Amino acid sequence: MSWNEPGGDKKDPWSGRGDQNGPPDLDEAIRSLQEKLGKIFGGGGNGGGDRSPADSGKPMKNIGLIAAGAAVVLWVISGFYIVDEGNHGVETRFGKYIGITQSGLHWHIPAPIEQVNIVNVKQQRFIEVGYRSAGSEQASGSVPKEALMLTKDENYVDVRLAVQYQVKDAKDFIFNIVNPAATLKQVTESAQRGVIGGSTMDFVLTEGRSEIVTQIKKEIQDVMDSYKSGIQITSVNLQDAQPPEQVQNAFADAIKAREDEQRLINEAEAYSNDVVPKARGAAARKLQEAEGYKEQVIAQAEGEASRFTKLYTEYSKAPDITRKRLYIESMESVFSETNTVMIDVKGGNNMVYLPLDKLMPHKPSGQPQNNPIQSSSESVPALAPSQAVATEEHSIDRATSRGRDARGRQ
Repeated sequence: MSWNEPGGDKKDPWSGRGDQNGPPDLDEAIRSLQEKLGKIFGGGGNGGGDRSPADSGKPMKNIGLIAAGAAVVLWVISGFYIVDEGNHGVETRFGKYIGITQSGLHWHIPAPIEQVNIVNVKQQRFIEVGYRSAGSEQASGSVPKEALMLTKDENYVDVRLAVQYQVKDAKDFIFNIVNPAATLKQVTESAQRGVIGGSTMDFVLTEGRSEIVTQIKKEIQDVMDSYKSGIQITSVNLQDAQPPEQVQNAFADAIKAREDEQRLINEAEAYSNDVVPKARGAAARKLQEAEGYKEQVIAQAEGEASRFTKLYTEYSKAPDITRKRLYIESMESVFSETNTVMIDVKGGNNMVYLPLDKLMPHKPSGQPQNNPIQSSSESVPALAPSQAVATEEHSIDRATSRGRDARGRQ
């Protein structure tokens, strides 16, 4: 049976009270709450009695004052701020610059009186000119209106630059330029076109890359410093420099031909460096051999002249003896060059055994044998007396001996 049906227990199951207390009084609950708030905020109650209109407005006034105080406290607290490491805080009062704060906890008069702009001075920022690695124009690739430019020799070249920079002065960075990134990009394009326009296409595409990057970086920094932008250019990277796509094949052929030319030049220089020193060494050796031969001939001539002078002195003292000695030496020299064997036949017998193969000088192996009638460079060894044998040709031997004696007396 329900609690509110006839015969029920008349008990409210939600309030836990019976019908004897009646339904809750909403006005009483509001008055009770007002009394509690009045006690808390300094207002006194009258024991549940009636209040005058003046007394009833005091709690609301106290609440307003407390809310205002709390708002002031929150406003003051909002002036605290923290500058992280690597950042600078630029404080302004009604938009006018008043100072720079370093990393740490700081306080300023809260807005709208003072404001703080936090600038990261260590962050490496970059801009892309001539291409986009990620952007709205292209996901990746060249941007022709920025990349194509004219060289000094009236050729088009596609150049792509990446410029890295960081903030060196937070005050100048905030106050002197409205849009620093856009300004830097325009300055970079201007400097880039000026440098490329003063260079030839071959210089830009080959050996001039580092020099071009250095010039572009210097010009960009000079212009940004003249603007007092507070920007420091850290690096300028030449991402790519190539001819337009329409002529890339022809240009690749020209580059290949140039490389072949350089390769052949290097090979020729290597061959020259190998042959020329050898030729110079051979020429020096020839000169030294000639000098040596010259000194040898001069020394021999001087020696012969000295020997002849000494010989003439001795000849002047004993002409006959000297003449005989010269004759004997000459005959010795002549006969030493021939294959002639002299035999003493005096007191010998009729049988003669001549071991000519042992008596004759032999040529060393590997040299052609001379004709027996040709001269030999070695002298024939003289026969010992025991080796001499007699022959039957005594008359021939006597005639030969007489001939020798006659020549010796001359």
